[in-house]
Amino acid sequence: MTRRIPGRYVALGDSFTEGVGDTSRHLPNGVRGWADRVAEALARDTPGWEYANLAIRSKRLRHIIAEQIEPALAMEPTLITLYAGGNDVMDVGTSITTILDQYEFLVSRLAESGATILLFTGYDVEVSPLLAPLRRKNHAYNCGIKTIAAKYGAIVVDYAALHAYANPRMWCSDRLHMSKRGHKYLAAHVLEVLQVSHGIVLKEKSHPPKPTWKQRGHGHYLWVAEWVVPLIGRKIRRTTLGDALTPRWPELLRVPPKKGLKKVARRQTTTAAG
Repeated sequence: MTRRIPGRYVALGDSFTEGVGDTSRHLPNGVRGWADRVAEALARDTPGWEYANLAIRSKRLRHIIAEQIEPALAMEPTLITLYAGGNDVMDVGTSITTILDQYEFLVSRLAESGATILLFTGYDVEVSPLLAPLRRKNHAYNCGIKTIAAKYGAIVVDYAALHAYANPRMWCSDRLHMSKRGHKYLAAHVLEVLQVSHGIVLKEKSHPPKPTWKQRGHGHYLWVAEWVVPLIGRKIRRTTLGDALTPRWPELLRVPPKKGLKKVARRQTTTAAG
C-alpha cells in the first residue's frame, strides 16, 4: 500500500484483532492490540485516517459473517484486516472444508468493497502435546488462506512464518494470545507490509531460561487449572468470553495523530459522564 492520502481502516475478526493479551485499562474492553497500533501509525503518517474495529473474542467464522460483514461494507473501507477461523480450527468436529468454505465466502464479500485486504495465517502455538493433532488442521487452514488470498487479490501476512514468536515472551499466560510485546511486534510487521513508517521499537530480549522439569510441571498444572478447565466449562455451557462484549470501536472514528486512541477514549468517557 503506497497511498499517502487518508483512508478508512476496518479491522475484523476475533480475540487476535480485538487485542486480547495487550491489557489497557484506558481503552474499551480493557485491551489495546496490534490493530489499534496500526491505526495510530497510519494517522501519524497521514493525518485524517478513520478506524473501526469490530472484532470480538471467541467469535467463529459464522459469527463474523453474520455480525461483521455488513457493518464493515457499509463503512466503505479502503483497508480491511481479517483474522478469522482460529477458533473454528480449535473446535473439535469442525471440518477444514467447512472452515475454508466459510472463510472464502467472507473474503469474497469483503473483496466487493475494492479495499486493500490483509489476511493472516495462523501460528502453530505449541501449548500442549494434547493439542498436537490440531496442528495438521492448522497447516491445511494456512494453505487454504494462501490459495484464497491469491484468488481474491488479498495480501497475506504470514504470521505462521514469523520466527520471533518462538520466544515465550511473545505470549501471555494462556499460551494462546500474544503478549503486549507480541502485539507490538505484529503491528510493526503489518506496517512494514503496508510500507507505512512507524516508531515502534522493540528492545531485543533473549529467550527466558529453560524451566526445570519441576517448574515445567507446575506451570502446566497452573495453565490447565486457570485456562483449560474454565475453557472446557464454557464449552459445556455453550458460552464464550465474548458473549457479553460489544465491538471496541464499532463506528468509524478519526484517529488523532497525537495521543491516538487513548485521547478518543478519554473524550468518550467525558461525554458519557457529562
